[in-house]
This record gives sequence, C-alpha cells and structure tokens, in this order.
Amino acid sequence: MTLTELQRPGTGNPPWFVSWFDSIHYHKLYAYRDEAEAAGFIDELIRRLQPSNGAVALDLGCGTGRHSKYLASKGFRVTGIDLSANSIERAMRLEPPEVRFYEHDMRVPFGRNEFDYVFNFFTSFGYFEDQNEHLMVVRNIADALKPGGRLVLDYLNVGYAEAFTNSTEVHAIDGVNYRVTRWSNASHFFKRIAIEDCDRKESGEYIEKVAKFRVTDFRRMLNVYGMTIEQVWGDYRLSSYDSDASPRMILMARKNKSTEKSVAGSLLADTWSDIVDCLPRAS
Repeated sequence: MTLTELQRPGTGNPPWFVSWFDSIHYHKLYAYRDEAEAAGFIDELIRRLQPSNGAVALDLGCGTGRHSKYLASKGFRVTGIDLSANSIERAMRLEPPEVRFYEHDMRVPFGRNEFDYVFNFFTSFGYFEDQNEHLMVVRNIADALKPGGRLVLDYLNVGYAEAFTNSTEVHAIDGVNYRVTRWSNASHFFKRIAIEDCDRKESGEYIEKVAKFRVTDFRRMLNVYGMTIEQVWGDYRLSSYDSDASPRMILMARKNKSTEKSVAGSLLADTWSDIVDCLPRAS
C-alpha cells in the first residue's frame, strides 16, 4: 500500500477530532494509558486469532503507534494510519522496520484486498456528524480486507458508559488543570475538557462527541458490506460480553470469502438509506 499524500477533509472549521487529537493537551491528558494492559490485550487476541507469522495488519486510527509496534513485535507486518499529524510524528520517532505509519483520513480508501486483519482500538470510530461517513469507513475496511480477513473493533459499551455520565473530574498535569465533564443524550456521549494553563495564564476547551453505537448497529453496517460478526467480548481480557456490565464492546467480524468485487460499488442507494435511518442521529 502506498499512502504518500495527506488525506484530510475539506477546508473550513475542523471537526472536534481533528483539532483535539492534534493537540499537545490530548497527549498529556491520556499519557496514563496502560501499556501493560494494551500488551496483555493483544497477547490474548493473538491467542484467540491464531494468525500466521507475517500476517499483514492495519492499525486503523493508530495514534502514537503503541498497538502497532507491539503487533509488529509479535510477527505482524503492520501499517498504521491516523488523521493526527502530531500522533504520526510521535509514532515515527521509533518506527521498527515491520511498521509503516501514514497520516491518512479513514474516510478515504486505504487499500483493496491487502490486509489479513484490520484493528481499530480504543473507540477510534463513531466521531462523524454525517452517518454516511461511518458507512464510508466500514466500506473502506471491507474493501481493504482480504476475503476471509478479520476486523477487530474495540468500542465503548453504551450500557456501561451510561452509568458514568453526568460526572466531573479534575486532573493537574505539568501546571495545567484539566476539568473533564461527561454527559449524554439519546444518541451520543459527550466529554468537555476545559483547560487552564496556570503558568501561561491561558484557557480553552474541547468537546468530544461519540455515537452510541450498539452491537445491532455494527451488525447492520458490517452485514451490508459482506462482513459478519463472529464474536463479541466485554473487556481487554476477552471475557464474555454483557450489554450492561461489560466495560468494553470488542467485536470480531470476518469478511465473507465469497466477496469478489469491490463492495464499495455493491451497495444499493435504498439499502444505504435504510441503514442510515437505523443509526443514532446527531442531536
């Protein structure tokens, strides 16, 4: 795969995920992410998936590449793509030979029948205002997978996350205060990050917005593009999924081997409309 040109949405005010994920404050606030947990998660995935040595994998929404690099250490040949230039620059600082990182928008196609696995970790989906854009990403995943290839998508669990909305917490990091407030409506979760830099006497805020997609929503989207959910797990130990009690919703889906032509051109307009109508609408 060759991704040599920056692929970004059109000009104008950038959506929240473009500015927030490229911010130094994003990397400061989420620096606590547990490397041991991430490694344990991938080790357990490998035990379940039983990939062949040298399997070709895409880390879709790779961030700074922590999962990509660990996958490579386990024998995968990995491509990592992310919209954030800042994250990709960080990922490339220690780029092992088995990994290639590119700045790329997942709404733009990223290959055809190229990958044995597509991994999408840590709720790197569900951000777009237009539901058609979510379907574009699913279509691109299906196109990029080889027939019989697998998608592993790690998403928040709506039932569990709803119990933690309407909460506020404050983090003090390197002289900066981050006040994090959570709430939700019928279709989305929101998180406001209010920033106060005490040293520079600066302030600002970002608001995250993630769709309340459930297993049924993903099943509809994936089925249209020739993918079938085979397993749903509820945490990074890959325990059984409980729609109310599990902290995560981790889907494993397989691209049907009978899919021969590009699924990008196989979706009828009325089917597309039907699927979009079933998904949570922005409020």
